Amino acid sequence: MSVQITQHNPSFATAPQIDPQDMAAIAAHGFTTVINNRPDGEGGPAQPTSAQMAAAAAAAGLSYHYLPVISGQITPEQTQQFAALMKAATGPVLAFCRSGARSTNIWSMGR
Repeated sequence: MSVQITQHNPSFATAPQIDPQDMAAIAAHGFTTVINNRPDGEGGPAQPTSAQMAAAAAAAGLSYHYLPVISGQITPEQTQQFAALMKAATGPVLAFCRSGARSTNIWSMGR
């Protein structure tokens, strides 16, 4: 798989920005859920939209959630939402943002 994944534990990993065409490989790698923590348009017009990512995830059989957070401005509510998504996941979760740092931070804050 060409996606750079950081495995934090058996049930959670993070990645920098992924593309819609990566979803099948993510599913094949054993993930069941993808959480997008990157706001739409943050990376300009080349960044895939959440709608594009959701469609690709559905086609690959993945559960997909859009929880955009701004770097350095993660709220307690967002942390609670992320923790709830983790708890509801039926298998390993891959969260992504621009570099993977925000996804790592919100996960750490919610543990």
